[in-house]
Amino acid sequence: MIVTRIPPSPTGHLHIGTARTALFNYLFAKQAGGRVVFRSEDTDKIRSKREFEAEIILGLQWLGISWDNQEIVRQSERAAIYREHLDKLVAGDKAYVSKEESKNNPGEMVEVVRLRNPNKKITFNDLVRGDITLDTTELGDMVIARNLDDALYHFTVVVDDHLMGVTHVIRGEDHISNTPRQILIQEALDIPRPVYAHLPLILASDRSKMSKRHGAVALDTYRDEGFTKEAIINYLTLLGWNPGTDQELFTLPDLVKAFSIDGIQKGGAVFDIKKFSWFNKEYIKRYNDAEFLTYLRLEDNSDLPAYFTNKDVVLRRLIPSIRERISSRKEFVEHVKMGEYDFAFITPATYEPKLLMWKNDKEVDQAKPRLENAHKLLTEADFSSGEAIKEVLWAYAEEVGKGELFWPLRIALSGKAQSPDPFTIAYTIGKDETLARIKAACDKIGNNV
Repeated sequence: MIVTRIPPSPTGHLHIGTARTALFNYLFAKQAGGRVVFRSEDTDKIRSKREFEAEIILGLQWLGISWDNQEIVRQSERAAIYREHLDKLVAGDKAYVSKEESKNNPGEMVEVVRLRNPNKKITFNDLVRGDITLDTTELGDMVIARNLDDALYHFTVVVDDHLMGVTHVIRGEDHISNTPRQILIQEALDIPRPVYAHLPLILASDRSKMSKRHGAVALDTYRDEGFTKEAIINYLTLLGWNPGTDQELFTLPDLVKAFSIDGIQKGGAVFDIKKFSWFNKEYIKRYNDAEFLTYLRLEDNSDLPAYFTNKDVVLRRLIPSIRERISSRKEFVEHVKMGEYDFAFITPATYEPKLLMWKNDKEVDQAKPRLENAHKLLTEADFSSGEAIKEVLWAYAEEVGKGELFWPLRIALSGKAQSPDPFTIAYTIGKDETLARIKAACDKIGNNV
């Protein structure tokens, strides 16, 4: 049975690279009917924190990535297991204890455990890159433990992979140089070699390794910005993997069925925030109105105006407009702060009358009769939809000119040169408010309707 592993180091937030590696391990194992095991590689005693471990676990579970071992395996709790295997190597003269000067405290002598290096070339087959050969001579006798009770990363990884039954090690290509070191330890312990697959790195737009200086890289940051788990799963899988078809939208069960290690590319995958946002937009477009309002989390942001409440009928009419314009909740909040939706809740009053002039008008007075007629037509109009409002005005617009009618009408309703079309605005704010705003615009020009 195929067994893969998810072995994050809890020394920081859950990075999208870690999430993608976990995802590929999950997909590969589940596609083959195999198992996934999880362990916390917390051998870095200074930087490892339980809160990071909890964040990583919750983040992966939120994405839908699961594993088969019930208890959390922590390397910090397995010193006795590593000691047993270190003792075996020392007893067999495959490793030795060496007294050396401390690198951190010159003059202080410390004990380290070194692996006897046979100084040979090692070739291993990589499922992504084919055969890779590296010379281990330059590694010398590697330090594999600070002392017999404090094993280092390369040693703990080899022991744990063996004891947890891992058959396939799928990880980032930055671990390629670690593989010969770990194979030497495997051979010294006389344990079987797993199959390796090294994934391409996630690259920034300048093709450098993705890092914090390129923007958000922590999963929680994207989650807080409103990227859905479906979009994250979908996009991360396509960063370095090609399904061999034109299909772009995949659910997690779809990916389990479609995934093949043969589809993993060798070159780095460039992270494109625009494409990522496109995926997110596609998924939030599938929400019904109630789900969309829940997604916006109106009650969670004190920076939003008080009128943004789930109970407001105007907001519910505004949903199609918001849905069309945003690809994430972050964009929605930014639009609100810029006043993009104020027209729905605040009667415009401060715009200059000249803004009502169409480009072909010589005087603002020319807009007045067109607004008056629009007011008359809309007085008896059906306001059940934007299309119904458009139908009432369309014949008159063709008579006097679409720009000549719709430009001043949009300004009258929104008070801004940039806003949704007047039909959308009118439907959103309702008949009474629409008629009142048109009348107010005519008053600005100089006469009552």
